[in-house]
Amino acid sequence: MKKRLKLSAILFSLFACFVLAKSENIFAQRRGQDADKPATTTSTTTTPPPPAKGGIKPYKEVITSKAITSKGLMTVHKVEDKWYFELPDSVFEREIMAITRYTRVPAGGGRYGGEEENRQVIKWEKAPDNKIFLRSITYVFVSPDSTKPIFKAVKNSTADPIIGSFEIKAIRKDTSVVIDVSDYFKGDNQVFSLSPFRKQLFKISSFQADRSYIQSIKSYPINTEIRTVKTFATQAPPLTPPPVPQPGVYIPAGLDAGVITIEMNTSMIALPKVPMRKRYFDPRVGYFANGYGTFEEESQKADEEVFAVRWRLEPKNAEDAQRQKRGELIEPAKPIVFYIDPATPERWRKYLKQGVDDWQVAFEKAGWKNAIRGEYWDEKDTTKSLEDARFSVIRYFASDIQNAYGPNVHDPRTGEILESHIGWYHNVMRLLRNWYMIQTAAVDPRARNKKFDDALMGELVRFVSSHEVGHTLGLRHNMGASSATPVEKLRDKEFIKQNGHTSSIMDYARFNYVAQPEDGITDLFPRIGDYDIWAIEWGYKYFADAKSAEEEKKLLNSITKEKVKNPRLAFGSEVSPHDPRYQTEDLGDDAMKASEYGIKNLKRILPNLPAWSKEDGESYTELVELYDNVVGQFRRYVGHVAKNVGGIYDTPKTYDMQGDVYEVVPKAKQKEAIAFLNKHLFETPTWLLDPNVLNKIRPEQGIEAIKSMQDFALSNLLSGDKMIRLMETGGKNAANYNLDELMTDLRTGIWSELRTKKPIDIHRRNLQKVFVEKVIAALNPTQPATLAYVPVGGAYGFNTRRVDLKTTDLPSIARGHLEALLGEIRASLPLITDKMSRYHLQDVVKRIDNALNPK
Repeated sequence: MKKRLKLSAILFSLFACFVLAKSENIFAQRRGQDADKPATTTSTTTTPPPPAKGGIKPYKEVITSKAITSKGLMTVHKVEDKWYFELPDSVFEREIMAITRYTRVPAGGGRYGGEEENRQVIKWEKAPDNKIFLRSITYVFVSPDSTKPIFKAVKNSTADPIIGSFEIKAIRKDTSVVIDVSDYFKGDNQVFSLSPFRKQLFKISSFQADRSYIQSIKSYPINTEIRTVKTFATQAPPLTPPPVPQPGVYIPAGLDAGVITIEMNTSMIALPKVPMRKRYFDPRVGYFANGYGTFEEESQKADEEVFAVRWRLEPKNAEDAQRQKRGELIEPAKPIVFYIDPATPERWRKYLKQGVDDWQVAFEKAGWKNAIRGEYWDEKDTTKSLEDARFSVIRYFASDIQNAYGPNVHDPRTGEILESHIGWYHNVMRLLRNWYMIQTAAVDPRARNKKFDDALMGELVRFVSSHEVGHTLGLRHNMGASSATPVEKLRDKEFIKQNGHTSSIMDYARFNYVAQPEDGITDLFPRIGDYDIWAIEWGYKYFADAKSAEEEKKLLNSITKEKVKNPRLAFGSEVSPHDPRYQTEDLGDDAMKASEYGIKNLKRILPNLPAWSKEDGESYTELVELYDNVVGQFRRYVGHVAKNVGGIYDTPKTYDMQGDVYEVVPKAKQKEAIAFLNKHLFETPTWLLDPNVLNKIRPEQGIEAIKSMQDFALSNLLSGDKMIRLMETGGKNAANYNLDELMTDLRTGIWSELRTKKPIDIHRRNLQKVFVEKVIAALNPTQPATLAYVPVGGAYGFNTRRVDLKTTDLPSIARGHLEALLGEIRASLPLITDKMSRYHLQDVVKRIDNALNPK
């Protein structure tokens, strides 16, 4: 089912990777009914008219004694080369989730067996002329009460497309109909095949029906599994490269043979007959969300229901519910189980399983025992399939991609998670090696090796497994968690032992890079933290006495507003563009202090990289990779610090909480950030130019690389949105940092040689030219700036405003600083004796003069 809501998906990035969906109806919950039992209700749709002469055949003439039958949600018959669905009355109008995944793919396309390609909600419908329609449900708006007139208005505005039409071949005792699905499923129907977007990326030109077929169809109590093989002709590459690079990839098999063959599996899983009670989204707790517009008869406006995505955990019976209410731990009626893909190398399986089991402590705090566990897949059990939508699996991909991701498939009506297939790419271990070495090798001797031992790598695998499982439980990234820890506590051995370096494993707070060698800290990994435990309690605590989602919302609000007073339990959005507390890869409550410690460790690590990457007979490619990771880590520190400038704290609050939602980052902290950048970046970071490293991996001397980082930082500091915030907040309140002060502090640091009269070396000459060009560009800005912010109370997405910078104070401030700088240079020139410094200053004088007085 396709998403059509204004709410946009995040950058999973995730880890990233979460598809949201919508549905038609809001159903009242009826407790105590097993949602996973096969459907048995009778459709209210009228029975098809009597068969016309020569039309519908007797059942036994269609489903003969040669039929191979699989019973379940839909009874499947294979008769020779034909595939038939026998559809009972109970399946009509029943919403079914169709999830299509790859089972085998051609190499080189960037997709892997087990990954999801398509997701759609469908339903079977009896139609005129002895036909059955298959519809796709694409809902944006709903009306909860079908007895009200407004329900008809909503239905008239939400027509569902018919994606399949089938003639009835036979009727069995007026309770089920038989249709031939052979041509439909072996064909190329978008809902059960590649999306148009994927076809463009794979350079596909046409579908090859003669080389496509149904491999198998099997049915189970709540799902039917359809495995197909599809072949596509591919486009030939152009004789000459196009002037503009074209998206997509020419798959090697397509270049060799002109076609590619893909094997796919579609799981058609019935959505629960009794929908789970929704839990309304709360921006103070980080859950993925789904939603749709609603029209109520009594409402004076169109509303939007937004609710959290989570698994259904309910007591087995009323007695257990009361036991839990008294404080006892109980087992849920249906636990969350993740299977480990048998394609996973044996040495890593136990660590992936531990990553699942680690979440048990959080569920126990929410009142559940044995609520979640990892299990090994039994390859001898032929009744199960890894693609079966009834099973959640950690899939292992033979890929050089350095990543892992944790998606979920959920009921779009309520947010109930039905299953998940975590994607684990083999080369994520390379990423883990690089992260851990560059961030911790100054402290942990185990990280000083080209190849980690299995024990260390296993713990790294376990950490990432826990993080991805957290996503499949509905948890978003909490980028604010690490900011709750004071920087100096990151060096406190006892504090770290008790609390870890971040309060959430869902943060991107990889490893404790602040810890120094003398601190004696060995616990450098993230783990399930205080926030994670609270978030699971918010999402999975069972309220036995609540009669509705609205009552639950009130109960949760009274708990939440007290919990978030503790900074370690607060949520920080992963999409905030202006809050420096909510950043990836950062640590502690002060980016300047944390980054100072991080740079100290990088200075210890860099000179040792040649020895730690050494292997006789090998080139220096390993050293190149590690050096680039050191530079990348340093750039992260620069970014962490720069976000404080023009920063706005964004703390989600409700009417019954004290304080403002938005607060300007204090002036002292913003000035501290500029002082840090002047010291560690704009004063040339010569420690990065270690000749013992560079002379082995680069023909140049790092001059342009340093300039690139400085350019990056200045572009960040002088970006349109940041300058607008500084002009607004500084212009309204003199106590706030303003754009004029930023320009002054940058000019003072970057042009310090005008005061000291020292020679200006090549690094500083480059930097000064970059600065001047950016200020000159601000005289006549050609592009509007875009201000973006997460809407108050919103789940995802941004509200934006475009601002014409020409009509702000920016050109005026830029002109003032260029004139001031011009005066300083002219006053200093007679005292400068270094030839290159004079050439440089004379050139800059000419550039500024031309900008201020264009001819």
